[in-house]
Amino acid sequence: MDKRPIGIFDSGVGGLTVMREVIEQLPYENIVYLGDTARIPYGSKSEQTIKKYAYQCSLFLKNKNVKTIVVACNTASSVALNHLEDNFDIPILGVIEPGARTASKVTKNGKIGVIGTTATINSNAYQSKIMEYRQDAEVIGIPCPLFVPIVEEGWEYSQVAELTAEKYLTELIEHEVDSLVLGCTHYPILRYTIKKVVGPGVRLINPAFETARDLKKVLTEKNLLNKSYDKPKYEYYATDIPERLRRIGGNFLKKEIDNLFEVSIDNL
Repeated sequence: MDKRPIGIFDSGVGGLTVMREVIEQLPYENIVYLGDTARIPYGSKSEQTIKKYAYQCSLFLKNKNVKTIVVACNTASSVALNHLEDNFDIPILGVIEPGARTASKVTKNGKIGVIGTTATINSNAYQSKIMEYRQDAEVIGIPCPLFVPIVEEGWEYSQVAELTAEKYLTELIEHEVDSLVLGCTHYPILRYTIKKVVGPGVRLINPAFETARDLKKVLTEKNLLNKSYDKPKYEYYATDIPERLRRIGGNFLKKEIDNLFEVSIDNL
């Protein structure tokens, strides 16, 4: 029995969709979440800076005695995962590989769509990882920058969300993709609206769900599961404006956020 918490970090609040999936699949695990809200977004930073920020966030979590770290940020997963694995002696998981692997498995016609922030799409992280698993795949990446503010305003079921999705996703529909990777941690909140636009023939891949499934497998294999049935403890940290994380994150997690603390980036 290993009661140490799981550590999860993201550049902001979006990683709470990953935490939500972890809670669903591993309901007895304690969790420490860090949102680096003072330095969001990571996508506009240099590779060197992203690695530095990811290392600092991981070190903060390691000092909280976590048994594993989930990099819930797509940008940090694409740029810094190998760097973190080289510097920490605990299992570290990113969100890109699980999503890409699943997309390559479930597609029938080999046409896979990926939506994400402009930075994530331009990095080609999902596209290249999918091609590693399926070399004959046709991968179409579409940046959808307005989806994040729509979700953070709580407008995921609105006509604004639907019209925006139609505008962004038309090209994917025309390409007849049969699977679509939700390549930003905010996007699972828009799942209903996206599904309505692309239709029932397109399989939505939620990397948050796939990452949580991989995490469960890793913890099981390494005998790190918390087999206690005690009520789990969740701690939340934000590097700036913690109340924003409480407000938006509550919608992401579908639960009230307690035990929320502000941590200065000087202390990371």
